[in-house]
Amino acid sequence: MNRRQLLSAAAATALVTGVAATANAADAPGTVLPLWPGKPPGGEKVTVTQSEIARSDDPRFKDVAILNVTQPNLTLFRPAKPNGAAMLIIPGGGYQRVVVGKEGYDIAQWLVGAGITVYVLLYRLPADGWTAGPDAPLQDAQRAIRVMRSQAGTYGFDPNRIGVMGFSAGGHLAAMAATRYGKQTYAPVDAADALSARPDIAALGYPVISMLPGITHGGSAKQMLGDNPSAAKIKEFSADKGVPADAPPTFITHAADDGAVPVENALLMYAALRAQKAKVAMHLFEAGGHGFGLRAEKAAPVAAWPQLFLDWSRTHGFA
Repeated sequence: MNRRQLLSAAAATALVTGVAATANAADAPGTVLPLWPGKPPGGEKVTVTQSEIARSDDPRFKDVAILNVTQPNLTLFRPAKPNGAAMLIIPGGGYQRVVVGKEGYDIAQWLVGAGITVYVLLYRLPADGWTAGPDAPLQDAQRAIRVMRSQAGTYGFDPNRIGVMGFSAGGHLAAMAATRYGKQTYAPVDAADALSARPDIAALGYPVISMLPGITHGGSAKQMLGDNPSAAKIKEFSADKGVPADAPPTFITHAADDGAVPVENALLMYAALRAQKAKVAMHLFEAGGHGFGLRAEKAAPVAAWPQLFLDWSRTHGFA
């Protein structure tokens, strides 16, 4: 970062951390930080009410999901011995909900144990009436990466070692964040928005990538684009289309027997990154289904992906 960017980062930190934390703070196991100074953009016609549901009564896991997000936020997890890296976690939920427990807080605790500072993103959903429509989640993801950069000095990590990791529909949003960082999706609101939205690495777990019928996850595509999207919209919101030459190094994992998000999504993203000569690693497993996260049986081959990711990230100077 140059001096001007550092000054902007410091000013942005003061603005962002000076706003009261948003909803669900009492339920989050980390520190809840606001994403926007005030209301998020384009909410003039939004009438939904944010709510939280429990997905399991198992006391070992805080498996909750948030519906109709109106107050997007970041939940911060800080390691005891930070290694200088930071990760934005984007949970899945089919763009109908945000599964902050299994694919957010669980993942955060694991990465914190590896010395990584973690932010879990609670993002808005595309069919809730936001002016930006399918770009509303990307607004939140871009804003989150900029806020993280603005807080690097405050929380002790390198602003040039910021990653994004997403799962299922969150994998789609992470892939969009890793490839559409140059797209202006909202007007700047403070000094943080002068900073780059490009992540330094990306990790995609059983991701939705394509919006093409027969390949996409039908529920995610419907929430994003409605029932009869144009060919142009399908292309615009398929993350494998328009991959830039400077896409960040990317790690992909998927199970071939995934019955919800076909493995072809991972294959398409891998091919698109390879076509741009981007650095990419992919680990496909014969079995594992959908949504395995960190909860696969330890003896199952798919349970190897977390260590594979950490080992790979070290080769790119991250973990």
